[in-house]
Amino acid sequence: MQAEYSIVIADTTCFILLDKIGEMELLRILFGTVTTTNIIAEEFGSALPIWVKIETVKDTQFQSTLDIDPGEASAIALAMEIGSSLLILDDGKGRKAAQRLNLNFTGSLGVFLKAKTAGIIPAIQPIIAKVQQTDFRYTEAVLQEILSLAGE
Repeated sequence: MQAEYSIVIADTTCFILLDKIGEMELLRILFGTVTTTNIIAEEFGSALPIWVKIETVKDTQFQSTLDIDPGEASAIALAMEIGSSLLILDDGKGRKAAQRLNLNFTGSLGVFLKAKTAGIIPAIQPIIAKVQQTDFRYTEAVLQEILSLAGE
């Protein structure tokens, strides 16, 4: 999450989670414009905010070689095409693929940490409490690391 990036590409899980907990606006406040793919927009199933830019992957052949969910594959393929980007991926297989390709990525919990670090939110714990009311899953170790990095 420390590398420089010119755009932020979000996957479906991030949109679904933030929509469920009423925190979608965090993405806009933190990043301004967020980019996603047409596949992810379809997976989301509802209209995305106007500040979400929808792109179509040009190299669908590369996208099809990734043995992961179509939305994550499209996000990774788009990141490869664009270059300097930050991917928001929560799925383990997608994150491993991004890591193998040396892409810059974070997860939804990392977005909350970035929002606290930027002074957008005062604490992560209240948001985590809302996340715990959903079906979104993370390990206790990841949660503890995020809270520790946030000083909570």
